[in-house]
Amino acid sequence: MDRRIFGLETEFGLNYVPSDGRRLTPEDAARHLFRPIVAWGRSSNVFLENGSRLYLDVGSHPEYATAECDQLLQLIAHDRAGEALMLDLVDQAEDQLMEEGHEGKIFMFKNNVDSAGNSYGCHENYLIPRKIEFKRLADMLIPFLVTRQLLCGAGNLVQVGEETKFVFSQRADHMWEGVSSATTRSRPIINTRDEPHADAEYHRRLHVIVGDSTMSETTQLLKIGATDLVLRLIESGEIYHDLRLENPIRSIRQISHDFTGQTVVRLMGGDEPTALQIQWVLLDSVKQFIAKHGAHHDRVEQIIELWERVLNAIEAQNFSAIDKDIDWAIKRKLLLGYAQKNSLELSSHRLAQLNLTYHDIDPSRGLFHLLRKRGLATSVVSDAQIRDAIFNPPETTRAVVRSKFIKAARATGRRYSADWVHMKYEEGQGGVVLCKDPFATQNDQVDELIEIMSKPV
Repeated sequence: MDRRIFGLETEFGLNYVPSDGRRLTPEDAARHLFRPIVAWGRSSNVFLENGSRLYLDVGSHPEYATAECDQLLQLIAHDRAGEALMLDLVDQAEDQLMEEGHEGKIFMFKNNVDSAGNSYGCHENYLIPRKIEFKRLADMLIPFLVTRQLLCGAGNLVQVGEETKFVFSQRADHMWEGVSSATTRSRPIINTRDEPHADAEYHRRLHVIVGDSTMSETTQLLKIGATDLVLRLIESGEIYHDLRLENPIRSIRQISHDFTGQTVVRLMGGDEPTALQIQWVLLDSVKQFIAKHGAHHDRVEQIIELWERVLNAIEAQNFSAIDKDIDWAIKRKLLLGYAQKNSLELSSHRLAQLNLTYHDIDPSRGLFHLLRKRGLATSVVSDAQIRDAIFNPPETTRAVVRSKFIKAARATGRRYSADWVHMKYEEGQGGVVLCKDPFATQNDQVDELIEIMSKPV
């Protein structure tokens, strides 16, 4: 697919720290956080005027799902808009708590693990053709996803026996299956639940739940961009290497813990390449594919250059060329530098606090945001693009239709409901409009609903 729909779903970690000793459970903190949402949406699961979905997930995790995007920078801007919207809810919740006699701060983290060892996700969605055999696609994509943590892991400190290690990925140690319909009970690399949010005759939604949440926009660009390129290669049928893994779950954990990239991965055919070698094979295959068919968007060259630069850095064990671009490299430099300066072991609680604070989405205290302000982390979208994404949908996808409907309904005070494909006016005639084309930016039936809503009941 030259033109693809992308989406990101980010679950945030939430913590309330009292300054007056009056503690709140995560459930209570989340309830305060979503109070303004429930007030106007009558639910803790709503679609917003920028086309996105905001809801409270299992375990009191606030979750933000971007609107449908068909461009990478558009997707990144809308993902960052989710952080800004969450921070606005945090400010309102803290004010409410103060009025109720609670003095404290709500902290929100864009990470994947908490102090109790629980994991929560960052899910990626890619529109793929229905005609492609899903098992074949999964078998060919999983080797890339298992080794992709070399490119876009968020980095983490983990206890391994008596030793604390810095590893590539926060998510890798919490995966249990290669492919499954589950998401929480037995986390798979690829979720098979068939909810296309599009015309099921032509499309399917690939739901990848193995990735780390990324603070770095540059890491995000590489994560989504490289996956899109590998998908194009698979969809074309021009992939010539059988890289199917004998044991993906064992491999993903071993790879995460080996910063040399030299972990040997056993393939179903019996070969035993390293994680780095698998990535090189896939990168070379993608480069050959692009040379033959051309780039399908203007960021392909940047993605290829960054992909190659990361693999070279791991191979040389010199990360200076990527320590402003890739989350695990940025964080590794920060933590190891602080440990050396203060003569600390990796097991120090001070390093554990830095490891967490890196993911704080508040720009005034989150370490990643402070590094970016100092020019120590790169960006790919502007503040203006992020501000626009807070209020407006992507103009090139179905999200613009949903946004138009929601804005009209709220402006008239009418009761309505909306999800990814349905829009319904609940106070009069018109029924439910089904919008199955995620690329359609105009829908006459929705316009008719909006016209009906503008008239007196």
